[in-house]
Amino acid sequence: MAEREGERLEREGRRRVVSTLEERAFLVGIELQDGKGSVWRAEDSLEELAQLARTAGVEVVGQTFQRLVRPHPATFLGKGKVQEIGRLKEALGFNLVILDHEVTAGQASNLEEAWDVRVLDRTGLILDIFARHAQTAEGRLQVELAQYEYLLPRLRGRWTHLSRQGVGGVGLRGPGETQLETDRRHIRERIRALKRRLQEVHTHRQLYRTRRKRAGIPVVSLVGYTNAGKSTLLNALCGADVRVEDQLFATLDPTTRRFTLPSGREALLTDTVGFIQRLPTTLVAAFRATLEEIAEADLLIHVLDISHPNAQEQAETVLRVLRDLGADRIPCLTALNKVDRIAPTMDAGQVGRMASELGLPLDYVAISARYGWGLEQLRERIEERLATDSVSLEVTVPYSQQELVALFRERGQVAEEEYRPEGVYLKGRLPRRFLYAYTGLERRATANSAAGLAGG
Repeated sequence: MAEREGERLEREGRRRVVSTLEERAFLVGIELQDGKGSVWRAEDSLEELAQLARTAGVEVVGQTFQRLVRPHPATFLGKGKVQEIGRLKEALGFNLVILDHEVTAGQASNLEEAWDVRVLDRTGLILDIFARHAQTAEGRLQVELAQYEYLLPRLRGRWTHLSRQGVGGVGLRGPGETQLETDRRHIRERIRALKRRLQEVHTHRQLYRTRRKRAGIPVVSLVGYTNAGKSTLLNALCGADVRVEDQLFATLDPTTRRFTLPSGREALLTDTVGFIQRLPTTLVAAFRATLEEIAEADLLIHVLDISHPNAQEQAETVLRVLRDLGADRIPCLTALNKVDRIAPTMDAGQVGRMASELGLPLDYVAISARYGWGLEQLRERIEERLATDSVSLEVTVPYSQQELVALFRERGQVAEEEYRPEGVYLKGRLPRRFLYAYTGLERRATANSAAGLAGG
């Protein structure tokens, strides 16, 4: 019985969240003038929403946008805009409206009643795309958790089977539970089960990262806006065969491959899920174990599509997400990708000026992952940054501070370790950002040269 109930609930959830190929969508862009200073213009964000819709297999038949000082409490949009969209329905023949903002369950319900079509917001659309592209068991678990957490507050009593189920014996028979209450209870139970399974994934990943760090192999993570070319770059640097498609969120599951630096030393390169503006919080929480791959890296490569008309907005979005993840202190090198699309009209100096205008740091390499341009220079810069951002360290850690010994072993590369009367003597290399932890201890630290790192 419980199994059948779970299957019915899953079908209901998918019907409410996932789009179908037969749907014709009208898009509504929204720009809130609430003083928060979004870097995206409404028109540009709406164009991105159209690309998201096409990625989900939905036909886009029209679009509009509205600038609001604040959302309307009942319908989010203003009354006039609601009426305008209603008049367009017959002419355009759409059966779905997608809003470029997250709305409440009540607002979505009121809009559905006003237009007599299904309403989906930006978060629901992104969840649909993630559900389509998740390939591994972990990815499917993460997406399912995010979907249920999105669906739970949006359940509404719209089914015909809402009669109350009587329970108890004579004199004890009460109203029982409505189907809606039963559904909510089942969803909460499923959410708890998914979180338990994902915690196991988190523990497994942590153990894997610990073993990886002890092996002394540096880890480089590719980060960037969705469809910036991270998977193409991974394939080019590592000779991998990660799936590459010209669409948003083609890669959800992290992929790690070995690649060789110019000195012959090996490093690990990890491809991660792409970012997007207003990344749903439910996805950030569900993908915690995956996103920790970024926070644990020794170096980040910010892959930026320099040819995109919204390159500046995309760059600022990525940097904001990195700050939110606490990864903004990790050394970062920018790879200006897809220069093949602008190279015929721009020289190296013009590309540099463009990077400066975008507010990017001067530490960048112009590349074309598709054609292999600039990849050797990128390898050289990766090795230089790994050397520059690490230090040679000799330290004696008191036995009362064993957590510092563990930190050195896990995040650094131990060349010598000796137990002495005053504590544990350690010698090796450590990323510069962890040096503060050894302040006050008897230590000697010097910056590594690129040659010294290569010779290690």
